[in-house]
Amino acid sequence: MQKDYSILIGGKAGDGIKHAGNTTAKLFNRLGYWIFAYVDYPSLIKGGHNFVILRANSQKILAHKNKIDILVAFNKDTIEKHSWRLKKGAFLIFDSNSINLKSNKLGLPLGEIVKNLGLPQIARNTAALGALAALFGIKFSIVENVIKSSINIKVKENIQAAKQAYKLIKKPLLKVSPIKNTPKPLLTGNEAIALGAVKAGLKAYIAYPMTPASSILHYLAKYKKELNITTVHPENEIAVIGMAQGASYAGIKNMIGTSGGGFALMIEHLSLSGQAEIPLVIVLSQRPGPATGVPTYTAQADLFFSLYAGHGEFPRIVLAPGDTEEAFYSTAESLNLAWKFQIPVILLSDKHLSESIFSSELNESKITSEKPKLWNKKGNYKNLELRSRTLKLQSNYKRYTLTKDGVSPLAFPGEKNAVIKSNGYEHDEYGITTEDAPMIIKGNEKRLKKMETIENELKKKETVKVYGNKKSKTVLIAWGSTKGIAIEVAKIFNIKVVQPLYLMPFPKLELKKHLKNAEKIIDIEINTTGQLGDLLKFHGFKIDKKILKYDGRPFAVDELEKIIKKLL
Repeated sequence: MQKDYSILIGGKAGDGIKHAGNTTAKLFNRLGYWIFAYVDYPSLIKGGHNFVILRANSQKILAHKNKIDILVAFNKDTIEKHSWRLKKGAFLIFDSNSINLKSNKLGLPLGEIVKNLGLPQIARNTAALGALAALFGIKFSIVENVIKSSINIKVKENIQAAKQAYKLIKKPLLKVSPIKNTPKPLLTGNEAIALGAVKAGLKAYIAYPMTPASSILHYLAKYKKELNITTVHPENEIAVIGMAQGASYAGIKNMIGTSGGGFALMIEHLSLSGQAEIPLVIVLSQRPGPATGVPTYTAQADLFFSLYAGHGEFPRIVLAPGDTEEAFYSTAESLNLAWKFQIPVILLSDKHLSESIFSSELNESKITSEKPKLWNKKGNYKNLELRSRTLKLQSNYKRYTLTKDGVSPLAFPGEKNAVIKSNGYEHDEYGITTEDAPMIIKGNEKRLKKMETIENELKKKETVKVYGNKKSKTVLIAWGSTKGIAIEVAKIFNIKVVQPLYLMPFPKLELKKHLKNAEKIIDIEINTTGQLGDLLKFHGFKIDKKILKYDGRPFAVDELEKIIKKLL
């Protein structure tokens, strides 16, 4: 029988809500449960309402539910905002030192416990962890182990706080049994993105902090010695992409991260990468817009922006992972593809994927760091006759050699006997500026020839994924982080899910294969217009219904289940 528990932990900024979510996730993880945790917070440094909805399940899950089994409240505001979520028979744990609810037997003096031990009020989350474990009948030794792995200040006092709260729960009210599963790594989407890039040979990460991509920078900076990479925080997003292009020109595999507003500032440089054929990987973690929008919430509204941003015509790859495992592998693929074809690659994430916590199964052996096409270092000294002068070159290395696949061999500054040019102006094979009509044609055709080469390359990869009942004639189509919710709801109704992983080049033939027998196609997205649905229509697919959500929050399982039930 499937075991499923949902817990909401809430309070104000400064109460350590995210830490409480992390430690609770570790608690259930050590019992063998699959974890998913949704993190919700406003764009405030102090104050405001923060909460985490954590779900532990005996089977793999990628989404949360609105209805909960336990509510842990550090202030009254949390109870008022979330009492509607409590299932019948659900339990409420709250700090009786700050909340007056005399009728509830699970009011615990969490504030008093930590105060008496000389701990700050934020340590109430450690005491609450002890109470939560006792409520579920989890051995205190596991709680102690979690605390030791999570904090390094006043560890003994924190353990004592958890133990005192643990003892206040006289008997378990919800019995949880361990599952014979090996505990999995708990990762956010951004951590998976960071690790996938490093595994594929990342040497530098360059970013200006912008929610929800910021934690990639924080994570890589924290572990830069262990991961052997350089992290750089320039003064703005324009400097970020310019520095990244300079690093690529020098042969350094790098990656940058931003959200919609930062990406908007980078667009001129995006086109420069297209013209100059500079490898570039951009993590675009979406949030609601336009302008500042709602900076700490989620959306999928930058699909068209990523597909068509930039002036002129040039090849690019756009892909959108839906969970930490896909984020890990797709980021590695992004880095390899960017350098293999010397193009910009955009990895689309969003706040929901970037900052939620997932149980993750990662196989590092599936990732290799692929080498780009390199110059063979052969060639003689040569003088190049220009219109009005003679340029003495050190070799006949042609940065933009015309090739059958559109990809020219790379060489980097410092290479003996090579002049290495990179040019955002139209250029000849050497990289020298030209306005010659036949050469302009050749330059355009060379760059666009890459798309054919890329499409052939992607035939070897999984560009579309299918889940659920593959024979069903009712199909949910989802991309990015909505994939998880679609899979779980499809399981309830025994229907099919189709997820395009690559969005440019658009996998039309693969989608046609998986949608050809569909009688009803339902598009699920977190935006106001259904951008993937419109893209599908453009390519000749019929969409029967769009289910759209655009309040900055992702779908919950029970929420989407009700909507689908009405449609079916």
